[in-house]
Amino acid sequence: MAAYVPVRWVSPLLYGVVLVGGLYSAAVGLDSRLGPTAWRTAGFVIAIGALFALEAAGHRRPDARVPLLLARCALIGAVVLLDVSGLSQVLFVLVPFTAYFAFGRTAALALGALCPAGLLTAFLLTVPGWYRDQERVADLLMLCVGLVLAISMAAVAVGEQRARLELEAYAARVAELSAATERNRLARDIHDSLGHHLTAMSVQLEMASDFQTLDPDAAQRALNEARRSVRLALGDVRQSVRALRDEATRPTLAAALAALAQDGAAGPRVTVEVSGDEDGYGAVELTALYRAAQEAVTNARRHARASQVTVVVRLAGGAARLEVTDDGRGFAPDAAVAGFGLLGMRERVHLVAGSVEVDSSPGAGTQVTVTVPRGTAAKSSVDGRQ
Repeated sequence: MAAYVPVRWVSPLLYGVVLVGGLYSAAVGLDSRLGPTAWRTAGFVIAIGALFALEAAGHRRPDARVPLLLARCALIGAVVLLDVSGLSQVLFVLVPFTAYFAFGRTAALALGALCPAGLLTAFLLTVPGWYRDQERVADLLMLCVGLVLAISMAAVAVGEQRARLELEAYAARVAELSAATERNRLARDIHDSLGHHLTAMSVQLEMASDFQTLDPDAAQRALNEARRSVRLALGDVRQSVRALRDEATRPTLAAALAALAQDGAAGPRVTVEVSGDEDGYGAVELTALYRAAQEAVTNARRHARASQVTVVVRLAGGAARLEVTDDGRGFAPDAAVAGFGLLGMRERVHLVAGSVEVDSSPGAGTQVTVTVPRGTAAKSSVDGRQ
């Protein structure tokens, strides 16, 4: 059972009320039948002080639940015996009240039933005909009412603390999931942007090294392309920083794909065809299409040894369709080990309720088809606000 904290002001408040009532009764001699009260008053004050000290010890040692409960019961019994006012019987309500927090509802109800049973037993043994004494009957009834109120208050307090603990656990889980989602997003962005440009630079620098003596002009062109890739990589880094600062601008898919076709001119020839209207497609959807095309073109340049890559985008009224086709060496998708590129592509497209299909076979090239529904990101945002 989770550790719940009792309402801290209840017990000290009752101790203070009982202390004031007992001292007043002793001072004015309200009950002369008890005879001299000096020693009783001293013991009464000491017992109340011990209850205050026990309350402070309970805050420091909440794990010592059983010893604290037994000590509280013993001290309350001593206070009741030494009190000349009869008011101290109200302290019995603290027994099930504190037990509810430490041991749960069942233990509190059991102790709550024992308190009036104990008082009833004392009446039977010490007060003949108590049931005809209005004061005794009223004491018993008031104790029962106080026990009901105390247990109800404890149940409400425990329920509130339980709800708060569950809310804190839920918030921690949401924070953990949000952090994991953000890590995955950053991993996809790093792979799709910097990974693409670094791949292009690697190919261009290798060409510059290979043609340095054989064809200085080709080597210089490769170096120029490498420099251009560096500038594009820096541009992607700045764009990512703006996105993290919520300063991202709406991407233009046609322009981005045109720049992608020009990137890495030393590699396979890339042709781009975009038809349809981008209106109605959110930034997340257009970015997913661009990143998918970028990944497919990068794979064709790096792995497929292709000479021709075709990128076709159809922006229709209901969905956008991207097809990236190359004439490279292909591969067997079922036997291939999925890398970060295809995994990140599928994750990004699935976030906008899209789908990814890879059609390839050894020696027959590769076709990557991505379908993204129109308006999915915008609808998700509206639903989330509702």
